[in-house]
Amino acid sequence: MSTSGTPPAALIDLADVRKSYNMGLSNEAEVLHGITLQVARGEFLALIGPSGSGKSTLLNIVGLLERMTSGSYHIGGTAVNALDDKALTLLRRDTLGFVFQFHHLLPAFSALENVTMPGLIREGHVSRQQRERARELLAAVGLANAMDKRPSELSGGMQQRVAIARALVFDPPLVLADEPTGNLDTASSDEVFVELRRMHKERGTSFIIVTHDPRLAARCDRLVELVDGKIARDEATARTAPDPGSPVPAPTDTPADRPDGH
Repeated sequence: MSTSGTPPAALIDLADVRKSYNMGLSNEAEVLHGITLQVARGEFLALIGPSGSGKSTLLNIVGLLERMTSGSYHIGGTAVNALDDKALTLLRRDTLGFVFQFHHLLPAFSALENVTMPGLIREGHVSRQQRERARELLAAVGLANAMDKRPSELSGGMQQRVAIARALVFDPPLVLADEPTGNLDTASSDEVFVELRRMHKERGTSFIIVTHDPRLAARCDRLVELVDGKIARDEATARTAPDPGSPVPAPTDTPADRPDGH
């Protein structure tokens, strides 16, 4: 908390954000209805909700992959509304990292080469510093002995840890993770989540994690639930996340407690 009484500026500041598709047509549909949300620097937030609730659309807007229909959005103090496509691309490059449900690693390249790929795309070459940064990140996620292996030689959990390292290679202040454990078994999911938590704790990176797993959502610091395109719940979680390396507690929820009702 600021000693001056003024709260620190939010990293993400959405105000009355709305999103419609097929505008002006008979089948026009508004899928986000006045979303107002702030995410502070260093937060670790879970975004939950049933299918069709607008989670992916909201994440795409936060990730500068889609434009909102109305409202305002500031990221790191920069007003997004007035930016053209080129400026959005540069802001996304410099501010955001992405981890997807499918790791999207390039199969012909090693783990190290996959992590350095953003540098190659961004600057046309991989510098010595970028290569060392990639090595450091792979070691940090427990893959020091797998840097030269191709994705097909790695387990699902290991592949997703490579994707985490790739998302952090330019040290973005915010990482957006869309169902990062959705394709993994329980043990691999726990392994990947521990690494996300470790990176948050050690680097101060903010995370917004979309998940259908109530166990993982409960281990985040804040839970935001979207229902029918509106925020239905925004609260601190009842449990604090265990330190990296601690086992995930067994699920205690009933089907009625789960966000998707299943």
